[in-house]
Amino acid sequence: MTASGEAGNSPGRTFSVTALTQSIRKNLLANNPKLSGVWIEGEISGNKIYSSGHRYFTLKDADAAISCVLFAFNVQHCDDAFHAALKNGESAVNGLKVQVQGELDLNMSRGQYSFKVRSLRIAGQGDRMAAFNALKKKLEEEDLNKLDHPELRRRLPFLPHRIAIVTSPSGAVIHDMCNVITRRFPNVEIRLFPVKVQGEGAELEIVGGIEFFNTSAWVPDVMIVGRGGGSADDLWTFNAESVVRAVATAKIPVISAVGHESDVTLCDYVADLRAGTPSIAAERAVPVKADLVARVRDLSSRLERAPQQAYESLVQRLDDISFRLCAHLQGVSSRYERRMQAAALRLDPAMKVAFQRAENRLKTCAAGLNHLSPYGVLERGYSITMDDFGHVVRGVKGLAEGTRLTTRLADGSATSVVERISMEGAA
Repeated sequence: MTASGEAGNSPGRTFSVTALTQSIRKNLLANNPKLSGVWIEGEISGNKIYSSGHRYFTLKDADAAISCVLFAFNVQHCDDAFHAALKNGESAVNGLKVQVQGELDLNMSRGQYSFKVRSLRIAGQGDRMAAFNALKKKLEEEDLNKLDHPELRRRLPFLPHRIAIVTSPSGAVIHDMCNVITRRFPNVEIRLFPVKVQGEGAELEIVGGIEFFNTSAWVPDVMIVGRGGGSADDLWTFNAESVVRAVATAKIPVISAVGHESDVTLCDYVADLRAGTPSIAAERAVPVKADLVARVRDLSSRLERAPQQAYESLVQRLDDISFRLCAHLQGVSSRYERRMQAAALRLDPAMKVAFQRAENRLKTCAAGLNHLSPYGVLERGYSITMDDFGHVVRGVKGLAEGTRLTTRLADGSATSVVERISMEGAA
């Protein structure tokens, strides 16, 4: 009994944690031909790249998952399809079904197994990524893809009075959003519908929160739906069709704020605005009150100065027009004055010539008239006798004694009375 008891209580060989872990790495992993150079197929999830260039992700199937590391120097051994996917961003490889070849490793400090990937090839789309792309295509066909078609978005109110938030009540996200909103515009009313953002029942709660604000008597002006950062698995709730369609058909403009800037979910595609983070969503929801006050003051000041500025502007314009008009009129006047002076210079000799010609013609006509005038004969000693009626007396026939006659001479006229009539040359 004593020997047996002693044997039963004997600790046997005792290993330290380090020694046991080293033994497992050496005997179970390193020297096991069944685990050396194996290929594993699964779906990539939670892909992250560090500054060193090393990538860490989880490879999973329906029932299990294993952590993987792809060191930077082994990326060259990945196929072209994987490199093409990386061009769309590190998150683009999440959900891809791949086959990786490498070896199992045991992290001694954490006591966790991992798979060190030496080469990788694309096996196709994972089931979740295939569902993601299928739903995305369906949303495009139904004209619900607002991210790629901005014309489908509803405009967010410039200054909302009520903001609804559908997110988790725990964690920093809700506190950050409330702080940002109230700091920017303290008068905004905020209401939270608390929901789970991942795990079982999260989809139903998020849809319920959106529906609550759709039908609530407290009608918000804008709604923020989202959560903080996490792995692709953590964010996958916001790719669920029920959640996506609730966002797409919401009666209130929706801001999607899921994860970080690099994370893109289907809710981002159907929301009226995608924000890179919840804090950015809060910033986009409301303007800064201080900026608006300053803007109003500036506009008020400008409005007060506007009449005086308009008057000064009009006076300046009138002065300018008056100056230009005076200059123009002065120019026109100068041109006409020069033209008149030039015309006067031409007119003076022309008038002299015209007057001289007229004078010469007048003298010629006067000489002609004088030559033809009966009064011209008087200058040669002749006279003209006329009766009282002004008729020229051409002979004594018809005269009677006592008739008054007027005789016109070269230097005047004389009146006489007929005393005697004699007929010269009469028989």
